[in-house]
Amino acid sequence: MASVLESLPRESRVAILRLRSLGDCVLTTPALDILKRARPDLRVAIVVEERFAEIFAGNPDVDEILPPGLRALRGFRPRLCLNLHGGTRSTWMTALSGARWRAGFAHFRAQAVYNVRIPRAQEILGVERKVHTAEHLAGAMFFLGARVMEIPRAKLAAGTKNTPAGRGYAVIHAVAATPAKTWGADGFVSVAESLLHSGVEPVFIGAAGDDLSPFAAYRIVQGAPLSQIKTLLSEAAFFVGNDSGPAHMAAAFGIPVIAIFSASDPIVWAPWRTVSAVLTAPQPSEVLDAIARLRVHA
Repeated sequence: MASVLESLPRESRVAILRLRSLGDCVLTTPALDILKRARPDLRVAIVVEERFAEIFAGNPDVDEILPPGLRALRGFRPRLCLNLHGGTRSTWMTALSGARWRAGFAHFRAQAVYNVRIPRAQEILGVERKVHTAEHLAGAMFFLGARVMEIPRAKLAAGTKNTPAGRGYAVIHAVAATPAKTWGADGFVSVAESLLHSGVEPVFIGAAGDDLSPFAAYRIVQGAPLSQIKTLLSEAAFFVGNDSGPAHMAAAFGIPVIAIFSASDPIVWAPWRTVSAVLTAPQPSEVLDAIARLRVHA
């Protein structure tokens, strides 16, 4: 029996629903890479909230970026609609997309919406261990008919270079979506002070609403558009931060990442395909030791 990808006529349109959030969007890009390698003729649209659209800007595997509205989705006229999000809005958008093939994971609610039900990644990959989010998403492409292959690094396109003048710098993301995922500010300050003394400038990043006042003694980039953050990360010597979207962005650029975990599972959310250290509730000295182990030189 032919796979879905084999059944799609040439130059068919494929809509992929990935409404949010930052880390999930970044970790969707390896799956897009696999899809386009399998069928470079397909016209692929990503459906995503405007605040995360920049993650896909400039990605050669994405032909269109669509807002998460039914009018835009139906106007695209997809032959295949793949829901990688699974929430209520993405479910009814898939149902009403007009697509011949409507695909979603078998654990999603409202299974009647999908005429292509994707099993768990362990079954697709032939393993019984926990899988990384990148493996989970790439597994959907393998099930649809892409050749099983090594899952590549996430892919982001950086803009115009804007390296801070003078010495090298490290990006520090000292906040997270929830307090449970956030390492203490004192720990980040201690690491930043040590880096500064060793000749590496710490650059703290955060959203407009984040409290970055504990780091006022250092350079802060706050409320910047994702395009600027992409460029900043692409030029950094390394990244230190909580388990969060910027850590996955940093990994996509292949820079060393020291990721600090607490509430979430590092097997599922560790930095993907880059030199990295995963630490759980560490002391500042452990973070500095990890930087040294990764051979990041001041």
